[in-house]
Amino acid sequence: MVKKPYMLTEDGLERLRAELEKHRTEGRERLAERLHRALEDGQDDDFIDNAELEAARNEQSFLEGRIQELESILSDYQLISEVEVDKSRISIGAKVTIVEEGFDDDETYHLVGAAEADPVEGRISNESPLGRELLGKKKGQKVTIMAPRGEIAFKIKKIQY
Repeated sequence: MVKKPYMLTEDGLERLRAELEKHRTEGRERLAERLHRALEDGQDDDFIDNAELEAARNEQSFLEGRIQELESILSDYQLISEVEVDKSRISIGAKVTIVEEGFDDDETYHLVGAAEADPVEGRISNESPLGRELLGKKKGQKVTIMAPRGEIAFKIKKIQY
C-alpha cells in the first residue's frame, strides 16, 4: 500500500515546524527539570508510590510521541500550494463559506490536510465528514452530512484560494 504524503498549507508547515522545535527544546528541558525534581523529591518516599514521577513519565511519553508524529509528518508532506487545482471547485487549501439550511449565519472554514486540522481555529480536515462532502463542489451547490442530531444540509456561498 502506497502511503500518501501529508497535505499541508504553508502556514500549517510553519506551525508544525515551530511546534516541533518548541517540543525539542523548551518541552524537553521543562520535562527534564520535572523528572529531576520528582526523582529528588521521591528519594525519601517509597519509589514505587511516587505519583509525581509517574505523572512526569506519562508526560514524557506524550511529548516524545508528539515529536515522533511531527517528525513523520515533516518527513513526508506536500505543500497544497504546489498542487494544481481547479479554483472553481473546492479542494484542499480553499477557504469555504457555507450556511446551514434554515439559518442565516455564515460559517467560513479553511479546508486543510488532517495533520493541521483545528476546528476551533476554523481549519477542518479534508477527511472530516464535512470536508469530504465539500471536496470537488462548486459555489451554490448543497452538501449534506450526517451528524449526531441527524442530517444537516449546507449551501456553499463562497470559495477562496
